[in-house]
Order: sequence, then structure tokens, then C-alpha cells
Amino acid sequence: MGCFWSKNQPPSDGELQNILGKPLEDIKKLYSFGKELGKGNLGTTYMCEEILTGRSYACKSIQKGELKSEEDKEAVKKEIEIMFRLSCQHNIVSIKSVYEDRECIHVVMELCGGGELSSRIEAHSYYSEKDSAGILKSIVNALQTCHSMSVIHRDVKPENFLFSSEVENTVLKAIGFGSSVNIKQETELKRKVESKYYLAPEVLLGKSNGKEIDIWSAGVILYLLLSGKHPFEAEHSWIKIQAPYKPIDNVLVLRMKRFGAMNKLKKLALNVIVEGLEEELIKDDKDRDFKNMDTDGTGSITYGELRNGLNAPRSHPNISLSEAKQLMEAADVDGNGRMDLYEYISATTETNVLVTDENLHKAFQFFDKDGSGYITKNNLKHVVGDEANAKDIISEVDTDNDGRINYEEFCAMMRDGKLQPQGRRVRIN
Repeated sequence: MGCFWSKNQPPSDGELQNILGKPLEDIKKLYSFGKELGKGNLGTTYMCEEILTGRSYACKSIQKGELKSEEDKEAVKKEIEIMFRLSCQHNIVSIKSVYEDRECIHVVMELCGGGELSSRIEAHSYYSEKDSAGILKSIVNALQTCHSMSVIHRDVKPENFLFSSEVENTVLKAIGFGSSVNIKQETELKRKVESKYYLAPEVLLGKSNGKEIDIWSAGVILYLLLSGKHPFEAEHSWIKIQAPYKPIDNVLVLRMKRFGAMNKLKKLALNVIVEGLEEELIKDDKDRDFKNMDTDGTGSITYGELRNGLNAPRSHPNISLSEAKQLMEAADVDGNGRMDLYEYISATTETNVLVTDENLHKAFQFFDKDGSGYITKNNLKHVVGDEANAKDIISEVDTDNDGRINYEEFCAMMRDGKLQPQGRRVRIN
């Protein structure tokens, strides 16, 4: 089963030396390889299936030819040693086994099918404080485990945390131990780390040797979760001299801007969902905030009222009249120049709160007037204004190019490309 060196068979040009000090093996006799999951500086990760059991795993294949120096080889061995030490710990990806053949080192590990935290952040734009706290707790748990076992991760970033499945509240697990080291007192850590967005200043200066550098990076991720922005973009100019007078947008403004970037069908669908919610789910904070803005008591608000409401002392975003008008136009689904309560809730509520299985099914039925199981151009032109708009929407959502939108395509649009089931409907806040 293995491939062994012998004195009578010296390695050819394409055969590289044994690095791990264990017998060479043909991994393809044990695993069948599938699609590529990701690519790093030294290796590529693939989905694989164990032939004997049929179980799915991820396999990081590191080209030995890319390990140019002894330092590179030692770093790979150190990464594998650290992964084995941390394996089976909560919030850390478990390693199963390691193989080496003539060309590659193969690290077989737990498959996390939910994708990177970075992808979820990009899809959400930002998270609520409650959801951010849950994600940060998982990150801190992983780092606490590392530190308790004398390991500094050194490359803490959203790309190095994977969700175990596509379900929204699934377990988050740490990967990416290629830059990790054992904690050693009074020893500077000089191995290069690429992700400067998340690096502590001490690392950039080459002076840090402590676990506090991981905590700094976790703090940067928290900032990104809450605001959707990196704290140190544009060379730190915000800190130096060019900080704008305008305050950072509050949550309502950010949500309205994200709503404005959605296509017409998604806005309409969210409005349909909100109109169908039970009465008690649209009271309390949303209803109170809306009534506070609706100063003339007409049951709808103008962009002037919107501006005054967003500029209230508790939010302080300093929105101009033109900016308020743009936000209004983005949220004004029916195009009457004012925003009613349902439009307000649609534009200011976290989308994942609304897109439950039950709500999506009802919204799809609303557009599928003839019960054909598809949203057609004729269905849409009555709600989006004309045939040209209907055709554009269908072409954007219709991934199988059959000229209509099926339920799966509709759900993928509503969930930003994700088809996973969502949880039960919850109170809006």
C-alpha cells in the first residue's frame, strides 16, 4: 500500500524527500477526492470521502515542492503537531490523520460544511450585538483552549473560522494553525503572518511573544461583526488627522442602506412577509419608533420626518436631508413617496429574522398567482410595473435559465445564495 524509498531506487526529479519521517502512502487508495474547498499559500484543501466508511472529510494537500527551506518544513510539522494536540476540543477543527506521498503531505481533518465566517459576514454586512456576542464567544473559547494548551494561534481572522454546517446557529471552529507556535517566555515570534488587518501592533513591530496578540485580533473581528467595516482601513488616517465630523451610521441606517441594495423582488417579498406577520410581532419597539417619527400622525412618514427621527439624540447619525431622501426612496416599495409601517419594518429588520421557511412559502405563493410552482414574467409585471422590469428580475434570479423562478431559486435569492433552512419566527427588535 505504501511507496517506500530504497537504495536501489533513488528518487527521480519529481520525487521529493520524506519530510514527516513516516512511510510514504498512496492516499488515493484510502480516499476519493472531490471539489476544491479553498487554497492557501502552501496547500489546497479538497473535500474527500473515506472509501472504507463513506464518511466525508476535508483534506489539505501541501505540495512538498513549495517547502523551500528547512524552516518551511519545520513549520508544517509544527502545524500538524499542534493540530493533533488540539484535536477533539470544542470550537477547534479535529484532525483525523496525516499521509505523505512523493509529492504532497495530506492532512485529513473534520469537514465543516458551513463555510468561512468571512463569507457569513459578507452576506450579513454586519451582525446584531446579540449574534456578535455569540460568535465572539466561540472565537474566545477556541483561543482559550489554545492558550491553556500553550499554543498561540497568531493568525486569528474570519477566514480561519468555519461553521460546522450551513445552519445559521451552528458551531464555529478554528482552523489555520500554519503560523501557530508554542508559548515560550522571552522568545520573539518572527515567522511571517500575512493578514495584517487583524495583527496586533506588537506583531507588526516584531516584538510580541504573548497570547495577547490573539485577543487583539479577536477584538478586530468583533468590530467587523458589529459595524461591517475594518477598523484600520486607509493606513490609520482616521486616527491621525482626517476623521470626518459625521458620526458612524447607526444600526437603522445600515439596515436601510442594505435594504436599498436589494433587488425589487426581494424588497417586495419582505414587504409581503411583514404584512402577513401576526399583529403582536410588529408592535413594541418598531411600532413605537415609527410613531415617534410620524409626527403628523398620518400613518406614514416623509423623508423629512425620517431625517428628524434618525437624527434624534439617542442615535446621532447626523443624516442630511438628501441622504434621508435616498433612504426613503430605497425603502418606499410602493413608490408613493412616503414610508408606511410595513415598509419601515421591512427596511429596518434583520433579514434572517423574516426569511423563515413558513414565511418564504407564503411569500412565494403570493407571487405565484396561478399556482404553477413558478414565478413567471406575467406574474411579476403586475407587481413591478412593467414587462422590462419583470424580465430583468427573472434573469437575475433564474439560475437554471428556464425563464422563470422556481421555489429553490426564490429561497436562494432571499437568503443571499444560501438554501439552508431557517429557524422559527421570532419577535422583531
